[in-house]
Amino acid sequence: MRIERIWHGMVRAPFSETIEWGSGKRSGTTRLIVRIETAGGIVGWGEAQCLIPSTPAVMAQVAELAVGHDVSDVERLHRHVLGAGYYHHQRAAVFAIAALEMAMWDAFGKHCGQPLWRLWGGRWRERVAASAYVFHADPARLAPAGFLDAGFETFKVKIGFDAESDLALAETARDMIGARPLRLDVNGAWTPGTARAQPARLAPLRPAYVEQPLELSDIAGHAALRQCQPIPIALDESAYTLTDVGRIVAAGAADVLLLDPHQAGGLWQVLKAAGIAEASGLPVSLHSGAELALSQAAYLHLAAAIPNMTLAIDTERTYLGTDIAADPPALCEGWFTVPEAPGLGVEVDEDRVEALAVDRIEGPIWTRRARAGSRSSPLTDTARPGACRKDRNPHDAPRRAAGHDTGPEDGGAAGRTGGGPA
Repeated sequence: MRIERIWHGMVRAPFSETIEWGSGKRSGTTRLIVRIETAGGIVGWGEAQCLIPSTPAVMAQVAELAVGHDVSDVERLHRHVLGAGYYHHQRAAVFAIAALEMAMWDAFGKHCGQPLWRLWGGRWRERVAASAYVFHADPARLAPAGFLDAGFETFKVKIGFDAESDLALAETARDMIGARPLRLDVNGAWTPGTARAQPARLAPLRPAYVEQPLELSDIAGHAALRQCQPIPIALDESAYTLTDVGRIVAAGAADVLLLDPHQAGGLWQVLKAAGIAEASGLPVSLHSGAELALSQAAYLHLAAAIPNMTLAIDTERTYLGTDIAADPPALCEGWFTVPEAPGLGVEVDEDRVEALAVDRIEGPIWTRRARAGSRSSPLTDTARPGACRKDRNPHDAPRRAAGHDTGPEDGGAAGRTGGGPA
């Protein structure tokens, strides 16, 4: 089951509408796609977010390290890549590792003839609830009614644009969705002073939690915030790696963790992180960065196997205008059904991969917000995704030109906002 060939390239899927968060907006998602083939002819596919040029550049090096590895040796590969020097740049390396590791799991599941959840301890749940994402800076444009009609029972609203719109967006959403769970995602946009002031204003609206109120490295600040206000704190950007999760739990900095295999460096890392959270009594969910079919299926296998993934997972699937599979995981009345087929259970359409191919990263556009209290391509080893077919040797193809991005696809603290003291 040793890896013999690796292809990797980028695709971009447009959104049905432009979405907004605290420091930017975007109209589509760029994803890294990986195809591996074993010596026995088994094909595995993987996917990851592709936010910055380092991801495809690192992927080219990771691919060289991975050839010859057994597809079951996911832990060994992860440590091999970091030990080869990428521990210096762990947050840059995790996306490339994740895409390849997902392809390894897909191939291993196909070899075993089993869905991934069965390899991870069995199926704890057969259906997975999804949270509706509502992305608008203007409360007048907030429109969860369509999600309600589609059967969603949990809602997530982006805030962090400025202090007053935080309250207006949350009030508008609460009026529209009634008593259903309401998540408020700040994307690290609040200053410490704003984070002290805003919860008192938001608490009467009974948020399920406020997500990533402070910038990602401020673990102590999040721990302090948990102690001085009543709204549960969820951490996402702060909880990339297994080490990050350990530090958050040790500091008592979160009530909920949103995990992400792309940010963690693989599916196996998420399973381990969820175990750390479970030992501390913390529920977990999954962060969404507009997953295409491969990553969406991987999410469902994780949710099926992790007992403490008791919260609806985030999904941006309703905004996707296309996909790399003809039959991607489907939402039905706010729920996904866990795949049954071996591996990820996804049949990739290679013609679609080729049609969606891009040679540069196209992500978000930063929105510079000057409000009161604000604090302010890939290198691949193939020419076009058509080269992922069996009759092409990926190492014989030319490299494509490097591209660039303008920032992280799902937010960040580039344009922190707030109405309270800095």
